[in-house]
Amino acid sequence: MKALVLEKAGQISIQDWEASEILGENDVEIKIHSVGICGSDVHYYQYGRIGPFVVEKPMILGHEASGVITAVGKNVTHLKIGDRVCMEPGIPNLQSPQSRAGIYNLDPEIRFWATPPIDGCLRERVIHPAAFTFKLPDNVNFAEGAMVEPLAIGMQAATKAEIKPGDIALVVGAGTIGIVTALAALAGGCSDVIICDVFDEKLEIAKQYPGLHPVNNKVLAEKVNTLTDGNGVNILFECSGAKPVITTISEHIAPGGIAVLVGMPIDPAPFDIVSAQAKEITFKTIFRYANMYPRTIRLLSSGKLKVTPLLSATYKFKDSVQAYERAAEGHPTDIKIMLEME
Repeated sequence: MKALVLEKAGQISIQDWEASEILGENDVEIKIHSVGICGSDVHYYQYGRIGPFVVEKPMILGHEASGVITAVGKNVTHLKIGDRVCMEPGIPNLQSPQSRAGIYNLDPEIRFWATPPIDGCLRERVIHPAAFTFKLPDNVNFAEGAMVEPLAIGMQAATKAEIKPGDIALVVGAGTIGIVTALAALAGGCSDVIICDVFDEKLEIAKQYPGLHPVNNKVLAEKVNTLTDGNGVNILFECSGAKPVITTISEHIAPGGIAVLVGMPIDPAPFDIVSAQAKEITFKTIFRYANMYPRTIRLLSSGKLKVTPLLSATYKFKDSVQAYERAAEGHPTDIKIMLEME
């Protein structure tokens, strides 16, 4: 079958790829339809590594996907051939202490698509555990199904934040993860969510969502003070991974507030501990997600999460190299680039 393969940093191509997976009793086979390009995919393409994860041999890219089931294992009863589905890309060891505790995303043995040395899903078909494959409602299309993966990160962040109805939140960074985190915070009960960035083009996209207050970083302090009567936000979601933001993260948070660290800085980033102590800020971190796919799909189907405005461009699989080149250029107007296999 055809697959998009990262051979080394800066070099990707569509290749013939021989599938090695065998359909197990608890697995399904899926014909891939749509795959979103994630920032981590682009980072592997540009640099060949993310932290300790290094591309040492050719690897198939992609982990945000939807498709159609073409075969099912004999023990699978909740899915059938022809079902439209999306797939959670991380497969943990279900016997690990983390999985038994319900935090399977933290299992050190987890096998996550397009994280070296595990191949991703940018290929014609995949074999995947049925337990991590989810049927799409009729009113959720393939592109929306592929967006469940980044949405699940926002859902994990909003859940960790323990939002109370009427809370005011601030999201730093208006890329894909920033906007979906802001939407999850609204769906979780925030009355207002400020979202800031240095690129006005991204903020224009965020303006399409009622309840979001997009502002440039230059006027952020004024917006926070106006909306919170000078008290600061109840919750801050850091989605940029930018060192200067992390260093001064306590500035806009109300006393007793919560900071959720979502973005990952390239290098260690210090922050002002005393300023955080003076406000007794609670810091929380997230790493991917656990048990968020069913909730996310329900919210998509209900209409409370709308991702269509985030889809900047759609490329056919045959043009996937050009799509990655565009993603690597980092156009401010681009939020999510989608690939279609057909």
